[in-house]
Amino acid sequence: MAARKWLHALPAIRRKGTCHESPSPHLSKQRGVRMSIAQISLPKGVGPHAEKLFDAITQASTADDLNRAGGKAEGFVLGLESAKAIKSQVAESLYVAYDDAASQRATELA
Repeated sequence: MAARKWLHALPAIRRKGTCHESPSPHLSKQRGVRMSIAQISLPKGVGPHAEKLFDAITQASTADDLNRAGGKAEGFVLGLESAKAIKSQVAESLYVAYDDAASQRATELA
């Protein structure tokens, strides 16, 4: 399976020295435990769209579907961040949640 190309921005975020802490102390840093979109504080009206994109990632039936859903999720977060609708910490939390979900789904599809 080809590597996901849509996550090219995530390592750059990590290189900036930002913190990747879970929003809740009850969440594990293990790859098997997914961060939920519901645990991220989002502006009114954004949550349902974020959940829909998260569900598209977790329910992808092929690697192509997974790449497509991941690209849409990344574009969604980038758009929100560019429009200053969310803070960079919230954007990073969304990137991590989508990345974790995509990694888990890719493992399931393999």
